[in-house]
Amino acid sequence: MSIAVYAKKFNDRSADITRVLLEIFRRQSTDVYLCRPMYDFMRTKTENTAIAGTFTDHSDLHASVQFLVSVGGDGTFLESVNIVRDSGIPVAGVNIGRLGFLATIAEAELPLFAKKLLSGGLEFEERTLLHVSGCNIPSEDFPYALNDVVVQKKMSGLITVHVRSNNDFLNSYWADGLIVATPTGSSAYSMSVGGPIVAPESHNFIISPIAPHNLTVRPLVIPDHAVLRLKIDTRSTSFSLSLDSRTFDCLPGSEIELKRASFTVKTVKTASFYATLRNKLMWGEDKRN
Repeated sequence: MSIAVYAKKFNDRSADITRVLLEIFRRQSTDVYLCRPMYDFMRTKTENTAIAGTFTDHSDLHASVQFLVSVGGDGTFLESVNIVRDSGIPVAGVNIGRLGFLATIAEAELPLFAKKLLSGGLEFEERTLLHVSGCNIPSEDFPYALNDVVVQKKMSGLITVHVRSNNDFLNSYWADGLIVATPTGSSAYSMSVGGPIVAPESHNFIISPIAPHNLTVRPLVIPDHAVLRLKIDTRSTSFSLSLDSRTFDCLPGSEIELKRASFTVKTVKTASFYATLRNKLMWGEDKRN
């Protein structure tokens, strides 16, 4: 088996976790391809990093790679999706951050995780992505989002987001911005503005306004077979469009189309989603329970 290891932050903590992974896989005679920046960082520590090769992005990921391990937090996991893209390569997230809904594997669980990985004992689940078109997104970029798509003002004042669903007019949102989230992203930015948490296997999108001018406007859950069309008006010279962690500048009057992607991302199922919610959000942490 060939495995890729990706990291976003290069410090002693992430290097230690990467070192543990490399040692575990080395003992199992597994080929490991390491992201080039982490490889260079570890070399500065005068470490003899024995690997099969390196990669920088999706374009030079070795064709033999069958699995990708993300070392970091949820942000690192999201960036790793841009590496595997529509290849069908499963992604597992090792958590060295704090609140991780995607990166859920703890350091103490690495030996058991590696054993299950190499023996074919892991369970997987498919995660829906949003496909984005419009706003002159560069053709070489990855116009997909696993968590959410966000349109947001860049200066003071409101923006107006006119939304149609399957050509049926939905609403004109006067707000600081608008979030369209997948079930995966329902526990991220969408949750922070009052949107509902949705189980990953649900086939929905969540539309959540950011600081709406009309207090009667509330988050809305719609089926993910709907095609959303957004037109944005603003007095500013531009507004921002974010696809997970990637942000683009767009001109007023731009139209954006959002729909379910034709492929999914395969992630490792390590625990019950509801157990993750209880642990990460500390549900039930009350002396009365």
